[in-house]
Amino acid sequence: METPITVDKFRFLLYRLKEKLWIKPLLLCVLSIACVFAAKAADSFIDSKHIPNINAKSVETLLSIMASTMMVIATFSAGTMVNAYSSAGHSTTPRSLSLIISDDVSQYALSVFVGAFIYSAVAITAMHLAFFDTAGVFILFCLTCTVFIVVILTFIRWVDSVARLGRVESTVLKVEQATKRAIEHRINTPYLGAIPQHDAAVQGSHAIYTDEVGYIQLVDIARLQQLCEKEDLFINLNMLPGEFVTPEKPVGFATEAGFDKEILCAISINPMRSFEADPRYGFIVLAEIASRALSPAVNDHGTAIKIITSITRLLLLWHSTKRVNKTDSQNNSHKLNSATDFTNEKMIKNSHEPKYNRVSVPELLINDIFDDAFTSISRDSNNNIEVAIRIQKSLITLSKCFEHVNRDFYRAAVKFQKETFDRCFENLNFEKDKERLNLVFEQSK
Repeated sequence: METPITVDKFRFLLYRLKEKLWIKPLLLCVLSIACVFAAKAADSFIDSKHIPNINAKSVETLLSIMASTMMVIATFSAGTMVNAYSSAGHSTTPRSLSLIISDDVSQYALSVFVGAFIYSAVAITAMHLAFFDTAGVFILFCLTCTVFIVVILTFIRWVDSVARLGRVESTVLKVEQATKRAIEHRINTPYLGAIPQHDAAVQGSHAIYTDEVGYIQLVDIARLQQLCEKEDLFINLNMLPGEFVTPEKPVGFATEAGFDKEILCAISINPMRSFEADPRYGFIVLAEIASRALSPAVNDHGTAIKIITSITRLLLLWHSTKRVNKTDSQNNSHKLNSATDFTNEKMIKNSHEPKYNRVSVPELLINDIFDDAFTSISRDSNNNIEVAIRIQKSLITLSKCFEHVNRDFYRAAVKFQKETFDRCFENLNFEKDKERLNLVFEQSK
């Protein structure tokens, strides 16, 4: 029997649907047709003696105006969105396109315009067929006025949004927000809710391979846990979402053979990476935007500096969580001084226990995150002292913030501070710039 859709799978499917441009217009079209038939249903439930008598010709006039203008506006909005997508691909990076397509304001605006056109076309046809009585015409008039108001408000909101759609600043903000969601989800579910690989007491011996080539977008841990409980298995996953899969690399190991197909069904592989469950991908895309801004053709070091600030802000999300956890731990320890508070002790212990105890996953390597975020920017800084100094200040901030909180982040920050200093120092040609960079680096010691 097919395993039901789990929460992780549902989140993944919902995120994928948001990237589809046709979903919201289709839903609004269905809703608009339903509204027309709802007006007809009013003839059966509302007594025409208690409502105003609306001239059908005036309703037809309103609907005709809407039908003639909505398709033009919908075509214009679609063309504007296509231009924004093209602009984003050239000014930032093609990897950000999925975030721009999933922009809620643009999708909603296009959906409203197309839905209003479908509504007016169906309503005009129904009016010509004398489909409505007095109550139906009145309800249709009220619905038409409501649709007009919604269209006007949507158009005003969309005009404000479309001015920024596809711009570098807007795209950077969308990438940062998507990366923040992925980081927060990983913080809330460390190791995807499974057992850390280094803590797994059981190690599978049967390697699991796939014939696909691409990136892991989702690992449905809940589905794997259900399979393990049913078949008395233990699975050691070898890869996290975002990692590149090829046929010669095992995606994991199981304690018994014969369940390869069921295990692979819980792992979604796609030619493209996804922001949803892959924190590293956001840092890669941000670094790509910064590298393009630093290219000789663009020469926009201000965008690179802005992105370094975004990267610093994102990495500090782990620091904020650690600090809160440390405070919570101190508060909980104070509470446990009471001999009668056994319930709190049990709750604290259970809060750190993995949700899926028959699956283990590797940890997210901090060095890889710093490499994704800083290496390409420092490499492409191209004799730019402003960017070089900002990278150093960012890594100094990270090292000082994580020094007593997370040793892995601290060591990575110190390591990349030295590496980026050496790389940027070699790129600089002016001796005074080298002295300025060296002064910043020495002050951090």
